[in-house]
Amino acid sequence: MEDINRIKLVLVEKKRTARWLSQQLDVNPSTVSKWCTNSSQPDVACLLKIADLLEVDIKELLVREYKQFLLSQNF
Repeated sequence: MEDINRIKLVLVEKKRTARWLSQQLDVNPSTVSKWCTNSSQPDVACLLKIADLLEVDIKELLVREYKQFLLSQNF
């Protein structure tokens, strides 16, 4: 199964833990663990909260190779 989200990678890049994220969102740590392993997915509203907490564009949580994606766009 292809990874659907990049939450785990962005947490590492931002030097945050899954436990920190679970506390911020007031969800069970096992829920965040499932998101990080792509065995389940957060809903869109929750994904927006995650992006806000991690101070990233929501696309960075969804698009593989986000930085290359940005560079390939003609702005």
